[in-house]
Amino acid sequence: MPRMRSGDLPTSPGDAPAEGPPADRLLLLDSASLYFRAFHGVPSSVTAPDGTPVNAVRGFLDSIAHLVTTRRPTRLVAAWDDDWRPAFRVAALPSYKTHRLAPDGGEEAPDALLPQVDVIVEVLAALGIARVGAPGHEADDVLATLAEQARTTPGTEVDVVTGDRDLFQLVDDAAGIRVLYVGKGVRRAETVDQAWLAAKYGVGTGAGYADLAILRGDPSDGLPGVAGIGEKTAAGLVGRFGDLATLRAAAADPGADLSPGQRTKLLGAGPYLDAAPTVVHCVRDAPLVRYGGVETDALPRTPADLDRLGELVHRWGLQSSVERVLTAVAGTP
Repeated sequence: MPRMRSGDLPTSPGDAPAEGPPADRLLLLDSASLYFRAFHGVPSSVTAPDGTPVNAVRGFLDSIAHLVTTRRPTRLVAAWDDDWRPAFRVAALPSYKTHRLAPDGGEEAPDALLPQVDVIVEVLAALGIARVGAPGHEADDVLATLAEQARTTPGTEVDVVTGDRDLFQLVDDAAGIRVLYVGKGVRRAETVDQAWLAAKYGVGTGAGYADLAILRGDPSDGLPGVAGIGEKTAAGLVGRFGDLATLRAAAADPGADLSPGQRTKLLGAGPYLDAAPTVVHCVRDAPLVRYGGVETDALPRTPADLDRLGELVHRWGLQSSVERVLTAVAGTP
């Protein structure tokens, strides 16, 4: 396979020029969520010329191509897990993600996936797609911080792409922040806004969803929740009292409108409810770091390093997936 050259870049001659400047549309990728799903969703028979599995790489790139084509962002960031189990969250709740711990203390992950993550890192840099992390923080915190920064730009629309329900807490219609939930796959992504949250969970704000999540708990993250309070009851309590702090104050007030059983459960879960917000709430001012030499979030109109991209395409057999990404980028206004 020959190296890619500038003349090989796809164009979209049929696309009409945009009238006026496009709106500021920021597409934020929960990278680990996407490449884990790609690894499990694309057959392991998808390999490089030397037989090395590249199913996660191909699936991740194809996801980007589909998202850029359908969402037409002006900016794109791949958020990175610099620390998948941050010390400050473990200190607050030692059970946090304990079931995912590998014997070496790292995150348990398939052996065939880990080398592919390194390839994804290289391809993103060669394409010129921003990759942003934050030392000591998860990608959730990176996504929350970037979304929070976008609030300072009036008219910015933010789509957070993830398969993690925890990020529903970022939803804010007034700020133009939505979640594209890919629990059923990228091509069947659900647009999560406040109306969606109200219809699905009975809470109408991202903050309300975070309080519901604390009360309900999440075994997949090692959050026990409040014993005896399930999702429906949690939604009802958040709806009645407005937020977790007000609910806890009511539980401590014998005259408040709570059943004896609910009061007992909430008071008994005091230590957990003290700790859980630190675990569940995303950090919105994380110390962001940009990797790979890409200093802008702008959608890259041409690859940052065409020669390196050609080498990666040749070595790993990524031509069709990379071409799909380039075609998608060329088709945006």
